[in-house]
Amino acid sequence: MRFVFAALVLAFPVHAFGAEPKFSAKVEKVAPPEKLAEPVRKLLDEQALVVRDGDEEVMTVWFRTEIPAKATEEQIKNGLTYREIPEGTLVGAISFPRTFTDFRKQEIPAGVYTLRFAVQPDIGDHTNTAPHPEFCLMCQAEKDKDAEPMEVKKLIEVSSLVNEGRHPAVLLLWPNNGKDASVKIVSKGNGVYVATLKRTVVAEDKKTLLGFAVTVAGVRKE
Repeated sequence: MRFVFAALVLAFPVHAFGAEPKFSAKVEKVAPPEKLAEPVRKLLDEQALVVRDGDEEVMTVWFRTEIPAKATEEQIKNGLTYREIPEGTLVGAISFPRTFTDFRKQEIPAGVYTLRFAVQPDIGDHTNTAPHPEFCLMCQAEKDKDAEPMEVKKLIEVSSLVNEGRHPAVLLLWPNNGKDASVKIVSKGNGVYVATLKRTVVAEDKKTLLGFAVTVAGVRKE
């Protein structure tokens, strides 16, 4: 049974004097954090996505060197989407140098978290609460030590520990299915910004690229 969670977007703290953020995104060689369990660390690429606002680091994301997916040869030929990643799959890890406030004004403490794929069910009051239903759920590194896929119900429970059991901690994903493979920051309007890049996925022993667009700042407008 899936837990229905509301859409969250990581919200970058309000800037002093209302100054516009100066986000940048770059892939840099950064060793995965020692706080991650070894089975998780060994799957991660040292070429990490580093997002900054000016000179200040916002987040660092390590993706798996190869993200597993389930797809037919025809799907691979036509181009994969997030939905070909099985729910509960370990996608990577993320580090925040300081506390973040998510869309629901829940604090995401500074630290290291695993990232696992999940889909928000289109049910009841949660319908249309997010621009897209695909997320990565964040779990505290010390609570997620197995790189194997996690059953969705358990994933919801572990991710909710970030907020003392109140609600999963999530990272909203946006579609990035175009041919542009550049690493950059894109504004989605209303103060929402994403970082884009392509990552290697493996389906049926075939390697291909899947575009990711990771939310780095923004809140839902009521």
